[in-house]
Amino acid sequence: MNNIKQRIERLAEQAVSSKEFRLTLLAHLREAFPFEGACCTVVDPRTLLSAGAVTEDGVEAIHHRLFEFEYGHRDYNRFEDLAEADRPAAALGLATNGELERSARFCEVLQPAGFGDEMKAALVSGGKCWGFLTLLRGKNQPLFAAEELALLTSLVPAIAGALRRTSLDLADESAEEPGLESGVLILEADGVLLSELGATDAAAHWLAAIREAEGIGDEVLPRPIRAVCIRALTGETGRGKEPAHGKAARTCVRLAGGSYVTIRADRLLGKASNAQLAVIFEQAQPADRLPLIAEAYGLSEREKQLLVAVVRGLSTHEISRELHISVYTVQDHLKSIFAKTGVSSRRELIWQLFSRYASPISTSERPAGES
Repeated sequence: MNNIKQRIERLAEQAVSSKEFRLTLLAHLREAFPFEGACCTVVDPRTLLSAGAVTEDGVEAIHHRLFEFEYGHRDYNRFEDLAEADRPAAALGLATNGELERSARFCEVLQPAGFGDEMKAALVSGGKCWGFLTLLRGKNQPLFAAEELALLTSLVPAIAGALRRTSLDLADESAEEPGLESGVLILEADGVLLSELGATDAAAHWLAAIREAEGIGDEVLPRPIRAVCIRALTGETGRGKEPAHGKAARTCVRLAGGSYVTIRADRLLGKASNAQLAVIFEQAQPADRLPLIAEAYGLSEREKQLLVAVVRGLSTHEISRELHISVYTVQDHLKSIFAKTGVSSRRELIWQLFSRYASPISTSERPAGES
């Protein structure tokens, strides 16, 4: 077990690509505790909605039902609860004292698909959740043991840290930007099954870009779209109001070309027998990207406040007055921000935030540091 832990921690330290890391991670985890199916999802840390998943074939068929239970039902070991818990991992067999039938998710989704016990982890780093991990035993395999759960729990900081770091992956300089306008996709929801009714040309191109980023075929609805739709269907409190749980049907996704797309969903009003949803794709604006980038760099709450002030163009003295701290404290916080983001000036910081993470850009275009 110690050897497996060392291998996974080393893998996490060396991770440079989120998707490749997750694929290799699942292979290593299978050696530690055999399982029949698995899924590792990256999420928007603000809404805990999927931003892309690596899902094995056996889980793909029930993935939409797992989304339904995660975002729309109360049951054992929901990721949202694990993300706030002292212990971010849990096993269904241990939580139910071996009586898996006490879980509606097991009875309605896992058991009919031939699965048995389930072990899950909310991948938390720096106080934020960056992903979800689900491991599923076959119906004839033993329940996960307490020792296995302890091992997975001990691996969460390393795994989550890798997802956090690789959320800032930069694309190859030769990658091309989609350069698309906003697009709209209309879906029909029959229960939790979602079928496409139509899309604008821009939406079709956004769909293709998201599928490329996830490595899925045209027949598969991307997981981030499933997530925002299920949240819109199960979490609404009325038109124009925030969901009852306080999290919007919205997620921000990094594409293979290096840009971000914001995806949001809203239920359409009408008399159709099945619910219909409008899914809107938009090039993510700085306000969408900035919180994600700030979290990924591990900025403190005060440093985030200074970062927003810098983006607004405030001087050191203006920041001092607005935040009621001394000029020297502002300078100390700025030095910390520069160190964490790997820059040496405000100008370079702005480039780092809005040019480097907005589109692929040649390093020759990088601005010179300021004294």
